[in-house]
Amino acid sequence: MTFPTGPRSPGLAVLFFACCAALLATTTTAATDDSSVVFTLYRNSAVNGTLRMHVATFDAADGKAYNVANCSHVAELFEAQPGVKTRFWCEPGRYRQR
Repeated sequence: MTFPTGPRSPGLAVLFFACCAALLATTTTAATDDSSVVFTLYRNSAVNGTLRMHVATFDAADGKAYNVANCSHVAELFEAQPGVKTRFWCEPGRYRQR
């Protein structure tokens, strides 16, 4: 796989690998249905700040601390990208529509 060259490519590469690691952690070792260890990443919209959209669910068998740390880390990485105007946050439990 190749990445475009330029001043923004290292940030995009870091974000790409962080997202892949987070997705791998959430899909390879699923925890139980216990929502006390599962965390879900949401985002709003640059157009509608009240919008709540599902991004990812962190339910690795390594427990609550592992899942919340990964969810928070990915949220920070997404928000830190240049030009990002959306907000990312984690909530306990699996995705639920409001």
